[in-house]
Amino acid sequence: MKKLFRFLIAGGIGFVVDAGILLLLLRFTPIGPFGARAIAIPSALLATWFLNRNFTFGHSERSLAVEGFRYGSVGITSALLNYALYSSLLVSEPTLRPIIALILASAAATAFSFFGYSRFVFRRRENP
Repeated sequence: MKKLFRFLIAGGIGFVVDAGILLLLLRFTPIGPFGARAIAIPSALLATWFLNRNFTFGHSERSLAVEGFRYGSVGITSALLNYALYSSLLVSEPTLRPIIALILASAAATAFSFFGYSRFVFRRRENP
């Protein structure tokens, strides 16, 4: 339960990074909501890797490169799910504000991310 709570804190910070970059790009650049989100997602992914590695789960027993690859694999899959839901919401409901679509899509991708990170990236090997 403690790890889930810490994961939600790290995810909340990642969400603030994601939303902040999205809103800044929408406000100050001609980039639309789809391109802005494509830029915001990798920034949030890097922030959450740092936090999950140092605050939530601890360093894995793998090399930094392997851990990063695994984290990136789960993160990219989760981000694709998140982005697909975000895009689907905006296309199916054109009057929906991008930040609302972001909230809904991010909430839906959270369970997938926690399972993937805790089981595939940071899981400790059992001693026989």
